[in-house]
Amino acid sequence: MDKKKVAVGLSGGVDSSVAAYLLKEQGYDVIGIFMINWHDTTGLLEGDCPAHDDRLIAEMVAHNLDIPFYVRDFSAEYSQRVVDYMFSEYEKGRTPNPDVLCNREIKFDPFISAALELGCDFFATGHYCRKETIMIDGLPVQRLLAGADTNKDQSYFLCQLSQTQLEKVLFPVGHLLKPEVRRIASEIKLPTADRKDSQGICFVGRVSLPEFLQQKLKSKEGDIIEIDKQFPYPQLPAITDKEPDEETLNRLSHPYIYNPSDGKLTGRHPGAHYYTIGQRKGLNVGGKKEPLFVLATDVDNNIIYAGQGQDHAGLYRKALFIHTGEIHWIRDDLKAQPGINRRYMVRIRYRQPLQSCSVHFVENGLYMLFDNPQRGITPGQFAAWYDGEELIGSGVIAE
Repeated sequence: MDKKKVAVGLSGGVDSSVAAYLLKEQGYDVIGIFMINWHDTTGLLEGDCPAHDDRLIAEMVAHNLDIPFYVRDFSAEYSQRVVDYMFSEYEKGRTPNPDVLCNREIKFDPFISAALELGCDFFATGHYCRKETIMIDGLPVQRLLAGADTNKDQSYFLCQLSQTQLEKVLFPVGHLLKPEVRRIASEIKLPTADRKDSQGICFVGRVSLPEFLQQKLKSKEGDIIEIDKQFPYPQLPAITDKEPDEETLNRLSHPYIYNPSDGKLTGRHPGAHYYTIGQRKGLNVGGKKEPLFVLATDVDNNIIYAGQGQDHAGLYRKALFIHTGEIHWIRDDLKAQPGINRRYMVRIRYRQPLQSCSVHFVENGLYMLFDNPQRGITPGQFAAWYDGEELIGSGVIAE
């Protein structure tokens, strides 16, 4: 019987290296593919040149494991599908997640196509998540499950994948804890055994975000308006045991819209589109009793509203909204129709502990009503909902 052939996305990190090793041990015919997705070094922090180093290390891993090594350049697709979208979202005052987009648009699309062109049956990554195939009405359905290592679970980054993409992917390290992966790499003397995990924007690296964004978004000095902790926010409707109506959900999900007269001028910034809700670094305003955090950005008038302290009421909201066109279901059989309410566990950013909430499906989208107010709900980010350990769906936060 012929061996199944699998392409591993070798990134130059320990996780993908061990993934390739484990698959080879399991009897697969393994090849390694390194992706080039970005060439420009504008905005990279000094001494950080990830693509060059990663490629050398990935090739060393392939040599160590005695597997074929290929390089594919997807920089045109990455620029169009990920970076251009990223610039567009920041220009609108929203905060995109390039890592989620990179997985959906690059790693699990043209990269899978490249693997299939090389005669592979499957494609594998070093993500800390798991996949399970079940049968429903005689047809295979893919379940996307959280990784066994709750500290490293990366299922959130894959929240936009489709059944077609999941059919072809393997997650060899999803059942392992990170220390176990490091131990395996050390035992077989992989050059990635002690290498630090990558940071920064997917395939770009650690960047100074304002400098990176200045490639297309010009700097424009504007005001930072400080909102006092005692600011009299409007009274929002109380939540009772009775199911809230859509008007109540709508009010709870809307962020407060500030005016310059609501606070006092406390500093200047280089461009409102460079900042995101909840951000602390980069405001460069000193002399405060507590650190300043971004409460809201007004890109039309180029104003940033900020408040002192992690507990500032302006940082918290009880609900969020996702438009119908931005809702993505991993499994069609679990889709909910308007009028349906369900309980899910949700995260609105990577590594956030799962939050309990009720999800209310309406004609034009869905509302997430959290049991506890959430800090830094940010338009453009992805909210992903789980039923137990299974990731069910995701969507882009509207505002």
